[in-house]
Amino acid sequence: MRAVAKKGFLEWMDSESPDVLCLQETKARPSQLPSKIRRIDGYYSYFSAAERKGYSGVAFYSKVQPLEVRYGFGINRFDHEGRILIAFYEHFVLFNIYFPNGNSSDERLQYKMDFYEAFLEYIQGLIHEGYSVVICGDLNTAHKPIDIARPKQNEKRSGFLPVERKWIDKFLSRGFLDTFRLFNSNDGNYTWWDLKTRSRERNVGWRLDYFFVSTDLKQCVKEAFILSEVTGSDHCPVGLELDS
Repeated sequence: MRAVAKKGFLEWMDSESPDVLCLQETKARPSQLPSKIRRIDGYYSYFSAAERKGYSGVAFYSKVQPLEVRYGFGINRFDHEGRILIAFYEHFVLFNIYFPNGNSSDERLQYKMDFYEAFLEYIQGLIHEGYSVVICGDLNTAHKPIDIARPKQNEKRSGFLPVERKWIDKFLSRGFLDTFRLFNSNDGNYTWWDLKTRSRERNVGWRLDYFFVSTDLKQCVKEAFILSEVTGSDHCPVGLELDS
């Protein structure tokens, strides 16, 4: 987040003027950010930082003040990494989540799968209470072969493992929609590219970033899109337009 602050972030915010902006992998505590980033004119701002410095973290900016904001699932094993912000609005609950990466070890892959399950249990509890739900975040998994440029070469790599992809199938079957796929069923639409191999120039990427909604919001979804032309990170923004 400190890096993009120097790459035209505020100018982009002013130009796009989103009602809500969710950020993942901020790698900064609020105290480490310049005041112009901590408090952007016209927005309420919220940050969740990891206990470990320079790691993980999420933030969101909202033109409308949420009724309530939660900073985790209430499970310290997951909450201490600063991956979760949950905002309650009048018509829906917004999740801003930076899901774990499972690449580094078998233990981290298990942590990722356990995080997935804790998330699903938490969100199903809110659905049971009658809430509508919007989920924004870096899922750190490409769902289907059309969501990754080289599926065969990556089928044994975390981020495209069968167990991870099956969990997304399970999640969607519990009453959630991948909003981008409501409008676009083509391949070649990615949100992350490896900077080291300059894969963005060749569009050799992965679709790791999603907006999901509970099925009761389907008629409210007017557009879902990927802003692949926006640079400044190895990820690009994804967007969702809802109309009540």
